Amino acid sequence: MKKQLLFGLMYTMLSYAALAQESVFPQGEKAPNVHHTGDVWLNHISASDDTFDYNIVLATMAAGARLNWHKHPEGQQLLITKGVGLYQERGKKGQVVYAGDVIKCTPNVEHWHAAAPNSDFAYLAISGTKPTVWTTELTQEEYSAIDIPSEEDLEQKIITLSGQKWKWMANKENDKLEKLFHDKAEFVHMGGSWGKEQELNIIKSGGIWYKKADVHEVRANVIDNTVILLNRITLVAEVGGNEVTNPFEVTEVYVHEGGEWKLGSLSFTNLLTSGDH
Repeated sequence: MKKQLLFGLMYTMLSYAALAQESVFPQGEKAPNVHHTGDVWLNHISASDDTFDYNIVLATMAAGARLNWHKHPEGQQLLITKGVGLYQERGKKGQVVYAGDVIKCTPNVEHWHAAAPNSDFAYLAISGTKPTVWTTELTQEEYSAIDIPSEEDLEQKIITLSGQKWKWMANKENDKLEKLFHDKAEFVHMGGSWGKEQELNIIKSGGIWYKKADVHEVRANVIDNTVILLNRITLVAEVGGNEVTNPFEVTEVYVHEGGEWKLGSLSFTNLLTSGDH
């Protein structure tokens, strides 16, 4: 029964993360391949007028689609809404971007952006009224030069971050935890659930002292800008002045936002025995 409950919880979170990537706007019309390679759809959501001197366009790109080098006389902001993409300015190192990231393209700075080879990609582009200036064609070599972390690399990165989190909790390093915890994070314990502020206060006051977490097994699942971690641990904690040891299945949800990975949820499910998994 416990395995079924855990599977159901994981399925629900996976479904929620997948749905969260769906845009509320239609993807629009497929654009002719004039200044890009691959399939790109554009939806001109809002046009400039006498009050608002900017345009808003939703761009949806199939995996591997890419724009040529270009620049914007009045600059542009890209609000990444889905998937994994690439961005590079002329003369600078390219970067990998995820849903939730915001890119500010400085006026008249030459750059390009694209979908990663194995990921669909979408963003809202906020631009001025002056037309885009297209410069040179993006080569395959330029596109392939950006090092994209593999799913296995990303999984290991989050597993390492999770391990650091247990140490910060044990040492009551709230300054580091405050940066790690998402502002809307939820924490589910045996005695109740609460948000970021209360969790930090509990750690600071010693209401719950996470003294030591022995991780026996960990699995990670990557969905675009979300990573779900399942840990089987033995936790030694001090609760209300009493030391207790419990086996738990811990579910952690990490989201990529503003160029950083944030802990969005931490849930504890008590196991009957340390070998029950």
